[in-house]
Amino acid sequence: MNVSWEAEADLVVIGGGVAGLTAARTASLRGLRVLTLSKGGPTDTSTQYAQGGIAVVAPQGDSVDSHVHDTVEAGAGLCEIDAVRSIVEGGQAAIAALTDLGAVFDLGRDGQISRTREGGHSTRRIIHAGGDATGAEVQRALNAAGLPVLFGAAALRVVTGPEGVCGVVAVSDNGFGVVHTPSVLLATGGLGQLYAASTNPPGATGDGVALALWAGAAVADLEFVQFHPTVLFTPGGVGRRPLISEAVRGEGAKLVDSHGDSVTAGVHPRGDLAPRDVVSRAIAARMRALGTDHVFLDARHLPGFAQRFPTITASCLAAGIDPAQQLIPVAPAAHYQCGGVSTDTYGRTEVPGLYAAGEVARTGLHGANRLASNSLLEGLVVGERAGAAAVERLGVRARVTEIGSWTAEFAERAVVQQAMTEHASVVRDGDGLAHALERIEAAIGTVTVPDPCSGEARPPASDVVSVPGAAGLTDSRGVMQSEPGVAFGDAGESASVWARHLRYVEDAALTVTARALLRAAAVRAESRGCHTRTDHPDAVDGRRHSTIVRLDPQGGFDVSAMPAATAVVCAR
Repeated sequence: MNVSWEAEADLVVIGGGVAGLTAARTASLRGLRVLTLSKGGPTDTSTQYAQGGIAVVAPQGDSVDSHVHDTVEAGAGLCEIDAVRSIVEGGQAAIAALTDLGAVFDLGRDGQISRTREGGHSTRRIIHAGGDATGAEVQRALNAAGLPVLFGAAALRVVTGPEGVCGVVAVSDNGFGVVHTPSVLLATGGLGQLYAASTNPPGATGDGVALALWAGAAVADLEFVQFHPTVLFTPGGVGRRPLISEAVRGEGAKLVDSHGDSVTAGVHPRGDLAPRDVVSRAIAARMRALGTDHVFLDARHLPGFAQRFPTITASCLAAGIDPAQQLIPVAPAAHYQCGGVSTDTYGRTEVPGLYAAGEVARTGLHGANRLASNSLLEGLVVGERAGAAAVERLGVRARVTEIGSWTAEFAERAVVQQAMTEHASVVRDGDGLAHALERIEAAIGTVTVPDPCSGEARPPASDVVSVPGAAGLTDSRGVMQSEPGVAFGDAGESASVWARHLRYVEDAALTVTARALLRAAAVRAESRGCHTRTDHPDAVDGRRHSTIVRLDPQGGFDVSAMPAATAVVCAR
């Protein structure tokens, strides 16, 4: 593989959503040179599709203690209370900073910010924008800040040395490149593409989890994948599916089955507004009992539905459903990873210079099940803190002089998605988890990537390409060849070939993430939060701990336990 370009930065942010751009802006304001890498375009993020809103303590009738209580209750015994309190307390300042950037939130008749209630919340504390387009407004405001982002650039490896992080190997339409940096923030979003149907965008392929594992960091709580209870159901629908926001139920819509009976009656005191894991399990149980593949959301009695939920209305109408006149068919689909890269509440991992924030990170906020609308809150608060924390790495000498070749293992995406969808969804069991892991590992092939920093692969310093945010970017042309016959091409190749190369990168990330998740789920022989085992239907007090996964030096998986009350030891 020939290196086509090089750059230098004080911080490389991988991901262009709420956490990544918040961190980039914060670090830039502190004088750091920041380069943000984004696989897709300006709106190809999970943030863009977040409908419900942002959970932030309301000025009246609410308190930090109340928000903490609701979060911990939803987290089913695995939240780290100090982390929960720290992030919740940072909410109001984060919203103020976002408003200063130009974000506009919906107002009530009294001229104050309007608030709604969602599942698991004891009061109306969810602020929203554009009715059901909060994430789009957050993304718009952050994009408008004018931060330098290299779109269409995928990170392949985070390179480490004796002092921690020293660079990133990436690939873009300029070819393969190396960024020399002492700090990398993983803000890559989730892993929804592990499943056949998901609310996540196509780029949610577990990249951050994979990059962290390959760099020697720990991941935790991967077994806790939240399935949104109410995703718009269409026969045969796969890929990214439109979700029907929890706020619809917060405004009074009811979940019913094909007989018109309540789905959640008697299941939980909060009924349809129970935590998401409870509602998803109730729907899955009802579908099994009736032999159906969906239930319904009845919003016909809600006044002004189209005005309050324009995005949802458009999605329904596109599927031939009028929410004002018809029941909305819904079913659970993969939505959010509650676990991820182990960090403190400033995004620090145990690898010096490696940070993570947003959905990819496990801060201790979510525990075994995320409370609705705490995700954008976490992205804003921890993103800002991680951007500030990166200042501590100034002065660390960071230069990638040697990477060495590496072997990437990947299974075909269809194999991974089928195995995960059939055996690691809302309801699981030990035999199914073992079968899924066996199927994936039996399908694994390998691609060997030559050392991109060998002498003949270095670009001539005279060839300079201008890419916003990168210092000293140099250009040459070359070809990376892999074993067994997978060709990673040069900077002049077509977009279709670039897409094929990206597919290999993503499939490798999906494969290592799936293997880690399945191992974590297998050892958790209980049902807790959004991890439900039919062969172990109850929570076990002795398993009230987080599951840690690392890669050993031979590439094997090391699975261990960390008590929920113990914060991850993070490097500075």
